[in-house]
Amino acid sequence: MTEQNVTWLTLREVGEALNVSQREVRSMLRDLRLLATRRTEGGDLMVDSRMLVEKDGAVIPLPSMRGTLTMLKDSGYNDAEAQGWLLREDLELGTTPMQALLDGKTHAVRRVIAGLAF
Repeated sequence: MTEQNVTWLTLREVGEALNVSQREVRSMLRDLRLLATRRTEGGDLMVDSRMLVEKDGAVIPLPSMRGTLTMLKDSGYNDAEAQGWLLREDLELGTTPMQALLDGKTHAVRRVIAGLAF
């Protein structure tokens, strides 16, 4: 999936999907459980809809995001760079890192990130 095919959600829409306040959504952003970027200059913060998954009938942030985003931050990536990396095809993974996370390949994604730091 390319960046053009991503469904972007506003923070309000994320809050509605998770059934939480926008304040809680912002807390999730600070805690690196979610990632939001501005898609246009001065535009609203937006979240890739695939960062929200269904588990046991409830919508939750994709659990593997927190550690993955922490590793990207520790590697020097800002939010926009991290978002771009998640959506770019990676030869080692054979797909985008975001799709690999959705496919449960968390360790493979994090191995690639570890290689980025050096």
